Amino acid sequence: MLGIIGAMDVEVQQIKEKISNPVIRDIAGISFVNGLIEDVMVCVAQCNPGKVNAALCTQAMIDHFDVDKIINIGVACSLSKDVVIKNIVVANDVCEYDIDITALGEPRGYINGLGKIKIDTDFEISEKIAKIAKELGETVHFGTIASGDTFIADDNLKSEISTIFNANCGEMEGAAIGHVCNANEIPFAVLRSISDGGDENSLIDYPTFKKIAAEKSTAIILKYIESEKE
Repeated sequence: MLGIIGAMDVEVQQIKEKISNPVIRDIAGISFVNGLIEDVMVCVAQCNPGKVNAALCTQAMIDHFDVDKIINIGVACSLSKDVVIKNIVVANDVCEYDIDITALGEPRGYINGLGKIKIDTDFEISEKIAKIAKELGETVHFGTIASGDTFIADDNLKSEISTIFNANCGEMEGAAIGHVCNANEIPFAVLRSISDGGDENSLIDYPTFKKIAAEKSTAIILKYIESEKE
C-alpha cells in the first residue's frame, strides 16, 4: 500500500476525492482515508502543519496500515536563487534545521538516535517522481529539503538554513516524516512545489500561490499512482 501525507487540506483533498469506496479511520485526531485509485491501494492523510503532527501521522500510518512506502507532498518555500515559485523540488535527502545541540558539541541538525544530519530518500521513488514531473512540463530540482517548526519568511533565516544545510527549499514536515520512516525502515520520498521565496514577500506570495503549487504536486502524485498499476 502507498501512503500519502500532506499537511493541509489543499494538498490532499483532490487525492482523497479520487479514492473509490473510501474507508475512513480516525486515529489520534487524524483521518486516514483508504481505498483504490487506478487499482492501486492507497492510504491518504492530512497531518496538519509541523514536525510533531507529521511524525505522529507517519507512525500511526505505519502502525495501523500496511504501507510499504510513503510519499510526502505539498508546498514549500525556496531557499535557493535557482529555485523559483511554481518549480518542483524532489528531495535527495531531508534535514531538521531547527535541531540545535551545538552547545553540547554536536553539529547543527544532528539527529540523536539516527546518528546523522541528513536522511536519504528512496532513490527509485524519487527518480520516478521527478521523471513524471518533467513529463508534465515542470521545472524540477533535486536537493536537500529542510524542515522546521517555523514558517520561513525572513531573509536572514533563509540564508542561514541555505548556508548551513545547502538546502533547496524549506517546509515544516518532510524531515519529520523521513525521520520516522528511516527509523521504521520504510522507503520514503518528499515532493514539494514552491509557493514562495521564504523572504519578506512570503506573506503575500504564499496565499497567492499555495493553491497553484499544491495542484502541481497533486497532479504529479496522481500520475505516479497511475504508473504504479503498470
